[in-house]
Order: sequence, then C-alpha cells, then structure tokens
Amino acid sequence: MPVRPLSRRNLLIGTSALVPLLSRRASAFGEKSRFIPAVARHGGRWDGRLSGLRRLAWELQRRTSVEVVPDARPFALSSPDLFEYPFLYFGGDGGFPPLTDAEVSNLRRYLTYGGFVFADANDGSDGDGFDASFRREMARVLPQNPLKEAPSTHVVFKSFFLLDAAPGRLLHKPLPLVASVGKRAAVLYSQNDVAGAWSRSESGDYEFDVSPGGEPQRELAIRLGINLCMYALCLDYKDDAVHLPLILNKRR
Repeated sequence: MPVRPLSRRNLLIGTSALVPLLSRRASAFGEKSRFIPAVARHGGRWDGRLSGLRRLAWELQRRTSVEVVPDARPFALSSPDLFEYPFLYFGGDGGFPPLTDAEVSNLRRYLTYGGFVFADANDGSDGDGFDASFRREMARVLPQNPLKEAPSTHVVFKSFFLLDAAPGRLLHKPLPLVASVGKRAAVLYSQNDVAGAWSRSESGDYEFDVSPGGEPQRELAIRLGINLCMYALCLDYKDDAVHLPLILNKRR
C-alpha cells in the first residue's frame, strides 16, 4: 500500500507547538483541504497581482483535483496566520523599505517549519527596484541559505507538468533562484513577473502582453504556477512520474 507523501500542511501543524507566535487557529491549517494563496503585505507596492493569484487558484482547480478557494489573502509578514498557509506569494513593483525585526523573525520561522515562498519581481528588475530590496531582505531572513540558480532538473520543474524553464510575463532569466533549507526549496524567486502572465481584468481579458513568446509563453507560466502550488503542498516527493496518481488526489 503506497505511503501518502508528507504535505507542508501536516509539517507546519506538527511543528506548531514549537512556534510561540502561532495562534490557536494553527491547529487547523487554513480551510482544511482547500488551497488558498497567501500574499505578503510589505511596505512597497505588493498588491499588483492579486487577480493573477485568483486566476492561478482557478486554474489549479480546473487542471488538478486540488480543491481551492479562488482568493488571494494578504497578511503582514509578522502575522501568525501565515502558518496556516503552505504557499506565500511575495511580489512587488519597485523597491520596498526594510522589513521589521519581527517580520524577519516570523518569516524565518515560517520557512524553517515548512512554508514555501514564491517571490516574483513584478517590475522585472535586475539589481535595482524589487530585485535589490528582495535580495537584501532574504540575506537577513536566511543568511546561511543564499539564493542560487535552480538547476533545470529541480523537482519544481516536474511536480506536475514537465518544464525546463520558468517564463512569466517576461523572460529575462530562464531559470529562477532558489534558497534551500536542507534539501527543501523554501524560497523560489523569479525576475520574470510570473503572476503578470496570470493576471486578468474584471472583464476577463488578460491584463498584460507576454514577451517574447506570446500566448504559448503565457501557458507555460500558468503551468509553472501549478507546479509551484503542487510543490508547496507536497514537498520534494516527486522525483519521477510514479507518484502522479497521488498528486491527482485531493490534498487533505
């Protein structure tokens, strides 16, 4: 009888007794089996891709058996509620002020105890803007775990769809950066504005053109988003296709 893979949900709950900042609500990880993207609220422009995250949740439900709430919920990085969500989106357009010590400490705990952050430079910056601010803060949050380029063989590229790159609205950097805690990718960072490729307006039209690959590139960005969600829910279990029936099951 196959063993069900360890989920981040169970990992965070199992360690909740070690985290004094957790509230009583941490005994139930979010809304049980439903996936909801959490969004990091910081001092800069953090909320430009909420429609994209809602769209991603919808695509996740449509293409897999994961049950979702098609919402994007913002939280301060110092909030104990972060521990109820296995997936945290940390995006921004332009630079942002330094995080407080409480935010740095809480985010470090979140990552250490199994949380996953997908960071996304909405401005496509490289060396300035969001890029400079995010690298500065990650050096504070995980000083012993620097960001490094993810190899094309990383499990995040095969957690559901088979991919060999990580495009977004842009394609400045084919491969993202990753900060690992042990063998687990705790942070994955893209400078390609991945959520920009997911974003739709209230009329249902995509908000941004995708360059240079157009609509095929947008589809790859959506597939990458689904892979990220699956990775956040299932940890590093998928090194081959043998577990595909398991990830098609609803996450409990």
